[in-house]
Amino acid sequence: MKKTPAITRKEMIEFLNEDLAREFQSVITCVVYSQTMKGAKYQHIAGELQQHAGEELEHAIKIAKQIDYFNGTPVPTPNAVKMSEDPDDMLRFELENERVTILNYRERIRQAEAMGEYALSEVLREIIVQEQEHLTDLASALGEENPKIQS
Repeated sequence: MKKTPAITRKEMIEFLNEDLAREFQSVITCVVYSQTMKGAKYQHIAGELQQHAGEELEHAIKIAKQIDYFNGTPVPTPNAVKMSEDPDDMLRFELENERVTILNYRERIRQAEAMGEYALSEVLREIIVQEQEHLTDLASALGEENPKIQS
């Protein structure tokens, strides 16, 4: 296994701010999608998305707290939210966001450990558990297998 080189605290702040913007995006996505999906087929996943919104907000708070620990300032803006009239497209957009989030957090864990920042890596591990649950919920709603996450 290739060893991850240590990064600087400034670089970690930048990476965590990218993660925070993606968490904000996911909060907004889950709120909007849960309220705009129509039809009996989507009632259950709309309820799941409402729950996900709260969990994504918790993730954002944890990431912001880590940015502050590194003496950085959390970004106030989310990544852009993709919209569609098709609920399946919405679910695929959020599924891809979850996949990318998990991939990035895996890298962030390696970076944190290379820096000797084990508390950060533990916080990220807790977040990944929920992100993987979100990924499974979304894939299941689409009738698909969980996407493979390469890292």
